[in-house]
Amino acid sequence: MLWVKSFHIVFVASWFAGLFYLPRIFVNLAMVPPESVAERERLLLMARKLMRFTTILAVPALALGLWLWLGYGIGRGAGNGWMHAKLVAVVLILGYHHACGLLLRRFVQGAQRRSHVWYRWFNEVPVILLVAVVVLVVVKPF
Repeated sequence: MLWVKSFHIVFVASWFAGLFYLPRIFVNLAMVPPESVAERERLLLMARKLMRFTTILAVPALALGLWLWLGYGIGRGAGNGWMHAKLVAVVLILGYHHACGLLLRRFVQGAQRRSHVWYRWFNEVPVILLVAVVVLVVVKPF
């Protein structure tokens, strides 16, 4: 079980690295002047590659988490309300990941209408979600 847990943590950390950095690229994309086509294309290439890589990392993170939950019974049974809250947070993280894909698609289509300030705030969401998950797993408040 410790091997599964170790690799789950590694893949979650890697997945979050992508979720932390991708919105930073969005901030930069939102600040690119319309005449800077080369800069925009370079940032879009980076964002596409990072989105693809981040999605690939999410798959083993989720699979190993399910293995721990269903295979080893971690968080199952009475007194494990923290796991229900963690699962809600995981669904929110998946929603955030999906939203990043939609925002990237809008940038590619040239249809993004939000300011770089909005993307700076959007960039803070995964930090809050990661803190929530870590506190739930380590402290197990309920």
